[in-house]
Amino acid sequence: MAANFWNSSHYKQLMHPEEVDVVHALDKERGISVEDFKLIKFHMTNHIMKLAMHIKVRQRVVATAITYMRRVYVRKSMVEFEPRLVALTCLYLASKAEESIVQARNLVFYIKRLYPDEYKYELKDILGMEMKVLEALDYYLVVFHPYRSLSEFLQDAAINDVNMSQLTWGIVNDTYKMDLILVHPPYRIALASIYIASVHREKDITAWFEDLQEDMNLVKNIAMEILDFYENYRTITEEKVNSALSKLALKP
Repeated sequence: MAANFWNSSHYKQLMHPEEVDVVHALDKERGISVEDFKLIKFHMTNHIMKLAMHIKVRQRVVATAITYMRRVYVRKSMVEFEPRLVALTCLYLASKAEESIVQARNLVFYIKRLYPDEYKYELKDILGMEMKVLEALDYYLVVFHPYRSLSEFLQDAAINDVNMSQLTWGIVNDTYKMDLILVHPPYRIALASIYIASVHREKDITAWFEDLQEDMNLVKNIAMEILDFYENYRTITEEKVNSALSKLALKP
């Protein structure tokens, strides 16, 4: 599984954490800090997830959309690429890339129902932003996710505990609220999620991990990043998000 990843085109897309947390000069001029930057991406991730639930698309589409959105902001400023419109457009683009096509007009309809005060965009706005997002992504739409690896790992480790399996899948979904998918190999994100779940459920699968011959320090470091996120997640308030958005001269 690891060999498959390192032989793929995706590993070349992986970035150093410091590359991901760079605030664009135009955003800095508006007073956007690294913390604001992370908050806005987190907020837009939640918007994508909530909208996806209403239009009933597969989790893979959601994960791809969030990855596109996070990739865009490695290269582009939030001042130029308005986050709400980018989030919508990335979900539309991901639905096409993952062959689970959603009509753009349906996105407009549901987003206005969910966030009537925040979204004033029309169909033409999404279609206009689509080309800009494609250019920002260098037309590279392939995304490797942890899901296939996770499914195979759970089977290989003979984890039949439904609660543990569900917990692990939930942790993987939560990792998209961070930039992990841009920085770490997807199979390691899957392993880190299994590691956290096994500790939480007090299931000893140490021998299985050892048989993988994977660097467990790397896996545990990712697990710590996830746990740190859960700890900091509690301190995220609507006020903080609105404060960050207001700096972009957006209506909170």
